[in-house]
Amino acid sequence: MKRNMSSIKELISQMTLEEKAGLCSGLDFWHTKPVERLGIPSVMVSDGPHGLRKQDDKVDHLGINDSIKAVCMPAGCATAASFDRELIGRMGASLGASCQHEKVSVILGPAVNIKRSPLCGRNFEYLSEDPYLAGEMAAAHINGVQSQNVGTSIKHFAANNQEHRRMSSSSNADERTLREIYFPAFETAVKKAQPWTVMCSYNRINGTYASENHWLLTEVLRDEWGFKGYVMSDWGAVSGRVEGIEAGLDLEMPSSGGVNDKKIVEAVRAGKLDEALVDQAVERILTINERYLKNAKPETEWDKEADHLLSAKIAEECMVLLKNDGVLPLAKEDAVAFIGEFAEKPRFQGGGSSHINCFKTTSALEAAQGLKVTYAQGYSVEQDDATDAMIAEAVAAAKAAKVAVVFAGLPDSYESEGYDRTHMALPASQNKLIEAVAAANPNTVVVLHNGSPVEMPWIDKVSAVLEAYLGGQAVGLATVHVLFGDANPCGHLAETFPLKLEDNPSYLFYGGEGDTADYREGVFVGYRYYDKKKMDVLFPFGHGLSYTTFAYSNLCLSKSEITDQDTLTVTVTATNTGSRAGKTVVQLYVGDKESTVLRPVRELKGFEKIELQPGESKDVTFTLDKRAFAYWNTELKDWHVESGEFTIEVGQSSRAIDVCGTVTVQSTVKLKKHYTKDSIFMDIMADPDAQKVIQPILDGFRQVFGGGGGDSEAASEAVSDEMGMAMMQYMPLRGVMSFAGQEADAEMLENMLKGLNSL
Repeated sequence: MKRNMSSIKELISQMTLEEKAGLCSGLDFWHTKPVERLGIPSVMVSDGPHGLRKQDDKVDHLGINDSIKAVCMPAGCATAASFDRELIGRMGASLGASCQHEKVSVILGPAVNIKRSPLCGRNFEYLSEDPYLAGEMAAAHINGVQSQNVGTSIKHFAANNQEHRRMSSSSNADERTLREIYFPAFETAVKKAQPWTVMCSYNRINGTYASENHWLLTEVLRDEWGFKGYVMSDWGAVSGRVEGIEAGLDLEMPSSGGVNDKKIVEAVRAGKLDEALVDQAVERILTINERYLKNAKPETEWDKEADHLLSAKIAEECMVLLKNDGVLPLAKEDAVAFIGEFAEKPRFQGGGSSHINCFKTTSALEAAQGLKVTYAQGYSVEQDDATDAMIAEAVAAAKAAKVAVVFAGLPDSYESEGYDRTHMALPASQNKLIEAVAAANPNTVVVLHNGSPVEMPWIDKVSAVLEAYLGGQAVGLATVHVLFGDANPCGHLAETFPLKLEDNPSYLFYGGEGDTADYREGVFVGYRYYDKKKMDVLFPFGHGLSYTTFAYSNLCLSKSEITDQDTLTVTVTATNTGSRAGKTVVQLYVGDKESTVLRPVRELKGFEKIELQPGESKDVTFTLDKRAFAYWNTELKDWHVESGEFTIEVGQSSRAIDVCGTVTVQSTVKLKKHYTKDSIFMDIMADPDAQKVIQPILDGFRQVFGGGGGDSEAASEAVSDEMGMAMMQYMPLRGVMSFAGQEADAEMLENMLKGLNSL
């Protein structure tokens, strides 16, 4: 099947309506339908996003039944912390090669939904609380996979930020919030990587199911962003199939058993659905299928052992050193106690549709063979308990060692697709164990295996904390490399760790009431909220320590003034000020110093990960365009930059800013305002041109409140003028009829309104 576009159209013209409708839904759980009489084959799609979960015979989308043996890479919660586009591209290429080997046309992922709350059960798959970072990492992932001529299905479009009632709940958010927070990761991925497919989410958005949302799937995704592939549903996400075709949903997955195919046929024959829309959906599906088929290479080698080592390398780059009082890296000649069941049986992936059937795993205990490492179980994951005997054994091991390393984290049952967490705590048994070990050995290190932030009531009692996240099947090997200094930690948090759950901006309304989930925090998600509130956090967005130290200097802006049509080049020097080679993530944040709309203090608009030898310096350059300074203006229905000063901050987290500069940006778009007699003076005077029009009224108002006379009265006049103008700013224009006396009349007011609205 190697046809050009015209031949695909010709092929479609030969199909019956029933055949075309049939192609718009799956053959079964994982395959598209064939049309044998026309030589149209079936192709397979399969779960991802951090490994291939291929199932041939068993009907299952939740990870219950086994899939083929494959390689589990680090999950999204970890890979985003790498801040490394090139590395994630390599991971994607590896996934693409495995798909080619296994005859899979599209791997489902990456998952880029924003981490609105630590409670979302699927946060382990998602990348970040920040839309810029999520978009950049997603584009790198997609480009990597698709370099192997295998498609991706970026998911879940859109505003799928909770598992609670996920198939019926409506995510209610204003357009600015959607555009600035929940859409950009998808937008960036489409514009920079063109995923072959997009998967729409289960939920409704402002009352309309994503699967039948024309504004979402056609107006935004295709007309605005230029998406060229086909849209598939999440498994079982279709409510109205005919409405879905009209909205731009091409492929329903899995099979509907012919029920929805029949509805499409009936709607066309009844004149309720344009057959051209069905043709369009079929054309999109066949075009993508052919792209795979004409480049299919089932002879592609799948070297699982090499991918296992790649998985370890990626995990090393993702781990975040949250705290280190000098105990790390460990010395290989010292006695070290590994404590906790996760040291022997690591938790390295989440539950549900992304669960990989690994061909092998490497635990930290296995990777540490040959070193002076002892082991104590510490707790039972299955029993969710730490008995007195277990703790006693752990304490004894800790006392006998120079350093005690406690492997802790969240059990599988705590976070999974399909349901949300109810709290942000580790199991009580693990907290109890950590407290006991820390009391027994001041050199206590905690290694965390979790897919989302956890509270750390023991943080001041331990010497170091290493966030390993869910680091894939080779996480144990990577952990030992980092602990003992064979790898220098260089991950940075892609999400804020709050002190407690109640600090999260969505805390009061996360989950919603019934089938309504209101996004009342608006654009203030994650660090945007914490930084605006100047709120203490456990660890800020972007935070990550190293076994060396870095400093940034020599911030240079290409211009001090630009228009919103210009680009700004920002250069900064990064220096390794320590004694070991290491990598640093240079983070650039932009903030509007004074805005008429509520905006965050700073927003991530650039990052680069670089490696530096001790004493080495490198210049890092960023290019900022209009979007770096803009907010979504709901009146313009477009991105808009307000004229004014913007901060350019470069640092090692959102709370560790090394250097800062300012640039003045001049908007080239003048917002057209409509003034009425109810417009208040504050808003009118904000526009210098408008202020000139109402100057006679201002003068008259000052005469009413002002005084006159000698020097002794000058102060009184100044105070009166200041007070009068302060009161006046909230007064509607019609108020001058009462307060400005003969200086204002109805005709004057009408003329001023005409003058204001002619600007």
